[in-house]
Amino acid sequence: MSIVSNSLKRIKPSPTIAVTSKAREMKAAGKNVIGLGAGEPDFDTPDNIKEAAIQAIKNGETKYTAVDGTPKLKQAIKEKFLRENNLNYDLDQISVGTGGKQVLYNAFMATLNPGDEVIIPAPYWVSYPDMVLLAGGKPRIIKCSEKNEFKITSKELKKAINKKTKWIIINSPSNPTGSCYTKNELTELSKILLKNKKIYILSDDIYEHITYDNFKFFTIAQINALKDRTLTMNGVSKSYSMTGWRIGYGAGPKEIIKAMAKIQSQSTTNPSSISQAAAVEALNGTQDFIKIRSNSFKERRDFVVESINNIKGLSCLNPNGAFYIFPNCKNLLGKKTKLKTDKDFVEKLLEKAEVAVVQGSAFGLDGYFRISYATSMDNLKKAMERIKSFCENLI
Repeated sequence: MSIVSNSLKRIKPSPTIAVTSKAREMKAAGKNVIGLGAGEPDFDTPDNIKEAAIQAIKNGETKYTAVDGTPKLKQAIKEKFLRENNLNYDLDQISVGTGGKQVLYNAFMATLNPGDEVIIPAPYWVSYPDMVLLAGGKPRIIKCSEKNEFKITSKELKKAINKKTKWIIINSPSNPTGSCYTKNELTELSKILLKNKKIYILSDDIYEHITYDNFKFFTIAQINALKDRTLTMNGVSKSYSMTGWRIGYGAGPKEIIKAMAKIQSQSTTNPSSISQAAAVEALNGTQDFIKIRSNSFKERRDFVVESINNIKGLSCLNPNGAFYIFPNCKNLLGKKTKLKTDKDFVEKLLEKAEVAVVQGSAFGLDGYFRISYATSMDNLKKAMERIKSFCENLI
C-alpha cells in the first residue's frame, strides 16, 4: 500500500523543470548543451531593487509580515494597477504570494469543489491543469488552432461552458506561444462571460510588460462588468528579472482574496520580508529598463522566428509578447524520420544536437515545441545552427 496520496497520483512533475534539470545534468557531465527550455529572463535584477533589499536587511526588516503581504507592498500593487491598468482595488482585494504560482494555487484551493470545471485554452502553461486537479477540480481543455494564433474564440468558449464551469483561465501574453489577446478579442469573449454570471475569470498577466510591435496590452478586468468576477494575477518575476525572489500578486473579489489568505496561513504564511521590500522598489522605482530589455527580446525573437522559418520541416508564428516561440514540427514526424511524437523530436534534438527545448504536448498541443529565447544572441545563433543541421539530417 503506497503512502502517497491519491490526489498526488493525479498529477505529473513539471515538464519544463524536467527539461531544465536534464540539461543541467548533461552540462555537469561535460556536454555542451544549449538550454532553451527555461522560462526566466537572462538579465540580472536591477541594482536599485537589489539595494532596496540590502537596505531592508540593514533596517531589520527580517521578521514575519502579514500573511498575504505587507501594507507597503499592497499599496504599491494598488498604485500599479491604477497607474498602468486603470483598475482601482482596496488593499483587502490584493494578495501577495510566494510567486505567481502560489497565487494561482491558492485561488483554486480556495474555490474549487469536486466536479467543478476550469476551462483551460491549450496550449497552456504546464501547471494549470495539475493545480486544478490537486484542488479537486476538473480541467476542461480546449485546443486552440494555430490559425487563430492559439487563442480561444468566443464561439469555442460558448461551446465549452456548461453547468459545472467555475473558472476560465486567460493567459496573455501567453506561455508557451507568446500570443496576446487584443482588446477586441477580450471584448468578444466578455460578451459570452457576461451572459454566464456564475463563471469567474483568472487572468494571468505575468508577461504584461514584455510585448512588441507596439502591441497595446489590455486585461479583461478592465471590462468593468467583469472586474468583480476576475482575479488578475501578476508579479515581478519576468518583467523585473526577479524569478528567484518569489513574489507574485493577485487582485480580485474580497471573498476570494480572504479565502486565499486562509489557505496561505496554513501553508507558507508570508512571502519573504526581504523580497517584499525589493518588490516595493520594483513597482515604485524606475521602469526605464523594461523597454530596453523588451527591445533586446524583440531582436532575439526576430532572429529566432526567421531562423526557424528557414528550416525545412519547421514553421512558426511571430508572436507579440513573452519570450517564447512555438514552432510546428508536424512535418518532421512520421515513418520517414522515425519520430512518432513531438516528445520523440525534442528528446532526439537534445541527444544529437545538445539543444534543450520542451515538447508541445507538455502544453496540451501535440506536434509543436517551445523555444525560450531568454538567453544570449550567441547561444541562439549556435542553437539555430544545431537545430537546422539536426532537421536536415532527419529528412
